[in-house]
Amino acid sequence: MGKKIALNVVYNLGIFVALLIGYWGIEHAQYAYLLGAVFIAAVFVSLKIKLIKEVKNTTKQ
Repeated sequence: MGKKIALNVVYNLGIFVALLIGYWGIEHAQYAYLLGAVFIAAVFVSLKIKLIKEVKNTTKQ
């Protein structure tokens, strides 16, 4: 369970960094950075949802 908590923290940090990069991309009109940040954030969010479902199923049993 400790590994899953650490993985969740890494996903949260990844989402936060992607949001910061996306904001920077908007401020400096670098839309390639914004596009990359949105893609990375979407990947991390989908992995986080998968992890939450896995933990929820593990705790039910």
